[in-house]
This record gives sequence, C-alpha cells and structure tokens, in this order.
Amino acid sequence: MRIHIIGLGLVSALGAGIHSHCEALLENRVGIGPLTLFPTSSHDSFPVGEIPIPGEADGLPRTHHLACLAAEQAMSNVSDAPDAVVVGVTTGGMSATETLLRKKVKDPALYQHHATGSVAAEIARVYDCRGPVLTISTACSSGAAALKLAMELIRSGRAQRVLAGGADALCRLTYHGFSALQLIDPGGARPLDVDRRGMSVGEGAGMLLLSANEPDLALAEVLGAGLSCDAYHPAAPHPEGAGALAAMQRALNDAGLTPADIDFVSLHGTGTRDNDAAEAKAVNALFGQDLPAHASVKGATGHSLAAAGAIEAAISTISISKGVIPANSGCRQPDPALELTPLLAPVHKQVDAVLSNSFGFGGNNACLVMGSPGRYPAPEARAGRRMLRVKGHACITGAGRTRATMHAVRHGKTCAGVLKSGEIAATLSPARIRRLKRFPRLALALAKGASASPDDDKTPEAVFMGTGWGALSETSDFLEQLFATDEQFPSPTDFVGSVHNAAAGQIAMQYDARGANLTMTGGDYSFEQAFLAAELTAGDCQNSLLVVGADEHHEGLSPLFDGSAAQTADCPADGGGALFLDTNGHANAPRIQTVFFENCGKEEDSRPRFGQVMEGLPAFENRYGVIMAGLPAACRRKAEEQLESLLEMSGFKGVVVDYRKYTGEFASASAVAVVMAVDIVMSGRIPASLGSEMEMALGAKGILVAGFGDCMTAIEVMNP
Repeated sequence: MRIHIIGLGLVSALGAGIHSHCEALLENRVGIGPLTLFPTSSHDSFPVGEIPIPGEADGLPRTHHLACLAAEQAMSNVSDAPDAVVVGVTTGGMSATETLLRKKVKDPALYQHHATGSVAAEIARVYDCRGPVLTISTACSSGAAALKLAMELIRSGRAQRVLAGGADALCRLTYHGFSALQLIDPGGARPLDVDRRGMSVGEGAGMLLLSANEPDLALAEVLGAGLSCDAYHPAAPHPEGAGALAAMQRALNDAGLTPADIDFVSLHGTGTRDNDAAEAKAVNALFGQDLPAHASVKGATGHSLAAAGAIEAAISTISISKGVIPANSGCRQPDPALELTPLLAPVHKQVDAVLSNSFGFGGNNACLVMGSPGRYPAPEARAGRRMLRVKGHACITGAGRTRATMHAVRHGKTCAGVLKSGEIAATLSPARIRRLKRFPRLALALAKGASASPDDDKTPEAVFMGTGWGALSETSDFLEQLFATDEQFPSPTDFVGSVHNAAAGQIAMQYDARGANLTMTGGDYSFEQAFLAAELTAGDCQNSLLVVGADEHHEGLSPLFDGSAAQTADCPADGGGALFLDTNGHANAPRIQTVFFENCGKEEDSRPRFGQVMEGLPAFENRYGVIMAGLPAACRRKAEEQLESLLEMSGFKGVVVDYRKYTGEFASASAVAVVMAVDIVMSGRIPASLGSEMEMALGAKGILVAGFGDCMTAIEVMNP
C-alpha cells in the first residue's frame, strides 16, 4: 500500500496556498512582524507570525477559521467526503474564550467552540465526514502526530482517504505563556544562530489529504512516521536529544529507508537554545558526517504550535514536488557549537525524500518521512491487527477507587461526585506531586492503579490519554492571574500545566515510558479516541501500553464548556479510568477492541450503519450479556433514539445499562464504563443492580460499551 498526498492546504504568516508559499520560500521572505490581533502591555510586545486576516469569520474562533481555509485548499480537487478527519490542535477556541471569560460571560452557548475537538468537528461538518473524527493535542508535535494516525487509519483498512493536519491561532494564553517562560526572542526567531534567544509565536494551519494508492493525483507520498517520548521534563527537551533521535530512527525504519536516502531534513528548529542544541545532537548522531541539506522555516513562519508539524509537512511536500529547499530564515551566523550548516539561502534541487521533525512540551516527538511518488519501494505489509488484552484496570469516581466504585454499582448506588484531592493522591509520592494540581494527580493515580500487578513488574512502553477538557485548574489559574495583573505576571508553571498533554507527560516520566505519548481530546468521545489511537499504533509496542481517560470538574469552567455538566450543575462529577494493556495476546486476560467509531453528522446519524456493523458480528444476542450505553445529557434525546435503533436492529434483549446514571456527567465517563465492563467480565457475574431481576452468570459472553450522540462508538470487552 502506498499513501499518497493528493491534496494540500497551507495557511501561515507567509501567505495561503502552495503557490504563495513557493514564492515566499524562493524569495526567503520572513512573515514575522508586529502583533495586531489583541493589545498587550507596552513592556512585552514581541514580533509574531500573524496571518493578515480578520480575527473571526462566520461566528467561528480563529483556529477554526484557519483550519477551514487550509481544508478548503486540500479538498479543492476532490468531491467525495473524506473517510476520516484527524486534526492536531492545542488552542481550540481559546482566542474567543479569553475574551468571554474576561468579560465574565456566563452563557454556555457562547463557549460551544471552545473545545480543541470542535475544530475537527467543524471540518467534518463542512465536508460531511461520517467516519472517525479525531483530535490530537500533543503540543507542538500535534500536527505531525495527526498525520501518523491518519497513516495508520489507512494502513489498517479503516479508511481510504483521510484529511489530516494541524491548526492553531494566536491567543493570549500562548503568547503570554511562552513569554513567562522567557522563551521569546524580542528580535524575532533566529533558529540555529549563535545569538539566538528564543522563538516567535506564530499561527496557521496545514491540511493534507492522504489517500491509499491514487498515484495520478499524488504530490508526494508519506512513507513513514515515528513517535517517541523523552519522559524527561514537562517543558524542556532531553539534553542529548535521545527522544528526538528515537523518533527519527523509527520514522526511517517505518519508511524502509536509511539516513543516506534523505535529501532534506526539515528541522523543528524553534530558536530556543535548549531545543536547537538537543535537536542538533540528535541529527548529528543519526547522520554523522553525511548530513544532508537542513533548515528550519520557523524563522519565517513563527512557531505555529500544533500547526507547525503539518505546515512543515506541507512545505516538505512543496520541496519534493517543486524542487525547492527553503532557507533557515533568521539565522545569520550558525552556532558552531551545534555542528550544523543550515542553508542560509533557498536552493533549487531535486528532492526525493524528506525527514520532517516536530517536538513538543512533555517530550512528545513526531517525525515524518515523505518521498517522491513511486520513487521508493512500497513499505512492506505490516502484521495483522494486534489483539489487546487487559492486564490491569482502575477507575476513580466520586465513590472512590475501583473497589469502592464497583461496590457502589453492585448495590445500585450512584458513583457521581468529586473525590477529595487528598484521597486521589493517597497512593502517590508527596514529593512527586508537590507542584501538581487536580488533573495530573488524577491521571497519575489512575495510571498507578492500572499498572499495579503482583504478577508482572513491567511498565508501559507507551501512554495514550483521553480528556475532554484537560487541566481546567491550571488554565483557569493562568488566565485569572493574567487578567488580574494586567497581563504582566502570568504563571509559567500554570502555563506548562495547562496544555492538554501535560498529564500524559507526567505519566511517561513516572514510568520512563519512551514510546508513543498521545493525548486525544474529543469531548465525550475522548477516551474512545485514545483507545483507537492505541490500537492503531500498537504495532510499534513490544509489550504493553497504558490507556487513560480522565477529566476534572472545575466549578467555574465545567458548566461553561461541558454541555452535559451544565445540565447537571447541582450534581458535579469527575474521575476516569485506565487500562494496562498487553500487546502480545496473553491468553488468560480479557480481550478488548473497537468495533465501531463514526461521526454522526447533523442532518442524519449513523444508526443504519451502526446497525449493519452490529448485525455483522456473529450472533449479537449470544455475543454480549450487557450493553453499557453512554447517553450524554447534552444530546440525550438523540442518543436515546440511536440506542433504540440499535436494540431494534440487533434484536438484543439483554441487560442495558445507562452508565452515566452511575458515573455522573463528565467527558471521560466512558473510561469508567469500560473499567466496569472489565471488572464484570473478570468476575463472570452480572450484578442484579444493573437491571436484571437477579445476579446472573455472564458465561462466555462479553460486554459492549457503546457511545451515542454526536458520535457513535462501540468497544467490546470479551472473555479470554
């Protein structure tokens, strides 16, 4: 199978579209200039990579607008809807949210586009995508990681065409956050320069339409991708570039190429002293004396965060299709300590293969290899899909940990509520969590609970996190302090903790997990997205991985952002669940897999297709003893209709559990439901409290955890 890039969309400070970027790159143009989108205090006005378009359009926040502009370009030559949409985002609707919060606006309807996942949802709405719609938030590697997942969707046969990339807009949170970390160069970014002082925050969007085996439309091929985690520090890279090197090597191995095959290295190259130094060590270790042409474009575009990896993948595609290698803009005198010789002027040259690097907060690394269409042998077919088995499971709810939660369920009692922070942290090292707030503590506690096994001392290689809203406490505290001090004294600690993937990074550091580290943020379907991401990349793991779903309740922000929480404000709830999964298929552990994941759309829903897929499973009635149904309060009527349709189509007459009546309303409630399902399957008994007249034996049957509403999902947990 070849994965072709058949559509390309690109919006950055250099312009919009392939033609304008090609011209800008050949002219070595720099798009960094004064910030005009919002006022700042006089003492901290830094140049940025701003795009000269209005702040919002069609009532959408700026990130959504940029993403849609890039998507329109990428989809311009095709008429069919993509089979899936995967977008990397960190800011979402934050540019609009900041203004609303500063004005103390309390209408939840006005925050409907705040979520990072709403960007991908908007693109899916525009192009009527009914397949998986996924959002990845791994800071500055998000866009490249999104392309990795898009590749795996195609490789797995789940999709033929995937629209994937990244988008982020300038906002106060990122502008002042990076300033608080003293990572901004007041003169503009100078990547790899001896006098470099930091980055320039930018904005933009890059969208690529990937397709299986359509060579006639191909601009380039995506040959391979590699993911890794430094597991070193929340914000600083590994000083020796160990994680960066691992990701580059994995990308080359995935592509079936060697370092000698690469013609151009598109460097991450932010312009900060530590990042450039770490990447230089990694690149030199990989290529030695045979380093090909290399450059960073961030001196021209600024650092567009989640969009950066996708923008640079698009520019790499231009390099391949147009024979243009961009200059390392902003660099006047390369730092001799880096032992690199970046291009100081653009060149015309045939480019057959590019290695593109993207590295982010939390040590999240993603590297891509792209090549000329048909130039290299198609990568060898991968082994079939791995069956994941549950080696450990844990949950936390208002009732307590797993045992207390299951005790409440078996007695028909609700688990809804907000567990005290001290109880969450009871099993964690006080020194380890001293500076951590509620959300990362919750994630670490879940990871520890799932990983604790008396029979196996192995730790997870990779971490997959699903969260609808991320670290609300840190986000709120950062913005409150920013507003209270007239934007002069924002908290750098809260900024680092506010990124959605910060908690997964903490887990990686706890367990030295250096494989993939992906955080998915898709509202009520975030855990399902994280589990699907784990399945798609399980082939990269040798032994085990960890999937966590968690969300914290925040008194001020949860009712504004989460429509379901807003409807049950008098009964706040939070928590999550975690699974420690084996990738080698130990025979004595429950099996777990995704059997359905689709976006419903607005005018129609996925009921007919869902029913067809479910009917396609052998003897539905005999396969499952329980259906655990997720019916979010914000779209409950629609969800109930979908559930009724499933029951009618499948003929299922068994136990149906409305699990949010037990967990309460929060985005990652499905993670708790899956843990409940695992616990019931392992016990072999269906509690009478779940709807049967008396406790029943589950026998050889499994449990289907199904999500309804804006998406329809299904994860099955089966007996060994």
